[in-house]
Amino acid sequence: MMPKITCIVDNTARRGSPFWGEHGLSFHIETDQGCALLDTGRSEAVFLHNLGLLGKHPRDVDALILSHAHYDHTGAVDVVLSLYPGLPLFASPEILRPRFSRREGKYKFIGLSLSREELDQRADLHLSATPMEVLPGVWTTGEISQRPEPQGRSEHHFVPDGDGWRPDPYQDDISVVVETEKGLIVVCGCCHAGLLNTLAHVARTFHRPIVAILGGTHLLDAEEAYLHHVANVLRDTYGAPDLYLNHCTGERAYAILANALGDQVHPCPAGTAWPF
Repeated sequence: MMPKITCIVDNTARRGSPFWGEHGLSFHIETDQGCALLDTGRSEAVFLHNLGLLGKHPRDVDALILSHAHYDHTGAVDVVLSLYPGLPLFASPEILRPRFSRREGKYKFIGLSLSREELDQRADLHLSATPMEVLPGVWTTGEISQRPEPQGRSEHHFVPDGDGWRPDPYQDDISVVVETEKGLIVVCGCCHAGLLNTLAHVARTFHRPIVAILGGTHLLDAEEAYLHHVANVLRDTYGAPDLYLNHCTGERAYAILANALGDQVHPCPAGTAWPF
């Protein structure tokens, strides 16, 4: 069975569909070995509504993967674990670090709402900086430790540092790798570690061609010259994999990549299923 990957939550929904859009991200990953969720979007209402339209329920999944701690990716974790106590949950150990957004000099908490103690009590917790096999053929990337290329950063993101603050290092940022007969599918949450850094890590770790990239790539604030560089690397190094881009990619980045790579680039609003 070819894996089926469906976008549950995105900033936008397919036009004319009953799906709801909301700033956030969630994917449903189904293989013949089971089903996993990557992230839960921003709110319980949108997550459960869209999941229900797919004929799915949190009890139908075998594992939950969290790409990072931000609220727009972890907003419905509480309800998922309430409906499925003991669900295996995979993430980076750094996901437990408090995270904040600074605007106009004020810091607002934007991290995971559940503590380590609550997660231990309610989930079968798997935290590791190294790749973990979630289901047969479905892996976390582990920490993207080598980051020579620009990261998907925001000037607003901070973590506590002693008595002060420092920019969020995004050590918790991971993606998912799905193995297929043709090659690897990389499913991204936000790519705060940087899209090209993530792809290089996947290539070094899994030693197979990357045939598709889905999700948020955090190219929203990237300069135009760098976006052309990304397009060139995707074409020349990775053979122009299929791109199904959403969430934090940004309209300018999408346009530049689509202009450079043509029919390889597709939108991925809520309700999109891969492969078509």
